[in-house]
Amino acid sequence: MQNFRNYFEILGVTQTASSAEVKQAYRQLARKYHPDLNPGDQAAEEQFKLLGEAYEILSDPEKRSQYEEYSSFWKQKGFRQRVSQFSFNNLEFGDLGDFNSFVDQLLNRRGESSPNGNGRSAEAPRYRREPASSPRSGSEPRTATARPNLRRDAEATLTVPLERAYAGGQERIRLEDGRAIEVEMPPGMVTGQRIRLKGQGIGGGNLYLRIEVEPHPLFKLTGNDVFCRIPVTPSEATLGDTITVPTLDGPVQLTMPAGVQTGKRLRLAGRGYLVGRDRRGDQIVEVEIVVPPTVSDRERALYQELREIESFNPRTALLQPRQTVAR
Repeated sequence: MQNFRNYFEILGVTQTASSAEVKQAYRQLARKYHPDLNPGDQAAEEQFKLLGEAYEILSDPEKRSQYEEYSSFWKQKGFRQRVSQFSFNNLEFGDLGDFNSFVDQLLNRRGESSPNGNGRSAEAPRYRREPASSPRSGSEPRTATARPNLRRDAEATLTVPLERAYAGGQERIRLEDGRAIEVEMPPGMVTGQRIRLKGQGIGGGNLYLRIEVEPHPLFKLTGNDVFCRIPVTPSEATLGDTITVPTLDGPVQLTMPAGVQTGKRLRLAGRGYLVGRDRRGDQIVEVEIVVPPTVSDRERALYQELREIESFNPRTALLQPRQTVAR
C-alpha cells in the first residue's frame, strides 16, 4: 500500500497503548518538534504535522478502529492480523485507494485527495453490505458509500497576558495539530471564559478556547477593580505630592495627600477592568512608604538635622502604661 504510515511507531507507543498513553506520548513529542521551538526547521515542522495526524486518529476510538482494520487487511508489518469476517464480507477491495486517500477520508479532508495510480482521484474506501438473510444470487448487490460523521468540537486553553486580555484585538494562535489561525479576541477577557470559533474544530466542528489570564507582577484583578501597590518616599508621604501611577491604559497622575500612611488606599475612578462594553471598575492604589537603602552625604546630613528638630514620635502610644479597669 502506497505511503503507509505506522502511527504507533510515529508516537513511539505499542498497539495496545491506552488513550492516556497515546496522549502523553503526543504531548512530549509535540513539545520537542513544535515549530516555535524549531524556527526554520522544515523537517521538524513536517514531523510536528505528522504527530498531529497520528494523534487525531489514535486518540479517537472509532478512527483508530478503522485505521487498524484497514492496516491489518493490507498486512502491514507489525500489525495484528485480525481481519474480521465483516471486513471480507463488506469491503469492496477494488475501490480501496492508497493510504493517503484513506487518511483523507478518515479525517474528513475531502478537498485534498490526490491522483492515484490510474490518473484519477483516489476515493475513500467504500463498503458493500448484503442482507444477512439473503443468499447470493446472480443479481448484483446494492453498493452504499460509508460516510462517517467525523465532525467534532474541540477545546484548547489560551494563556494571555493581562494587558492583552484587557485590550483584546487580533491574535495569532498555533494549535496542537500544527494549524495557525488568526482570531479577533474580545476586550475584557477573564480566566475561565470560553470563546467559540465556528468551524475551527475537528472536521468542521467548533473550537472552544478557554481563556487563562497570566498573573501580573503589579496588577491584580479584584472583581472589576484593579489593585496595585505603589511605593512612595518618606518625604512624598509627609508633604504630599502628585505622583505618576501605571494603569492598564498607561501612566496617569495621582494626587497624594500630605501625611499619608502605609496601607492607605487611594481610588482612581473608572481606571479598572471592563464591565460590559461601556463601564469600568476602579483602580485601587495602596500606598507603601519605602526607606532608601542608601543615601548621599548631603541626604544623610539633612536626615540628621530633621531628626534633631522633629517632634513626632510614632512610639508614644506604645510607651503609655496600661490602666487597670475594675469590673
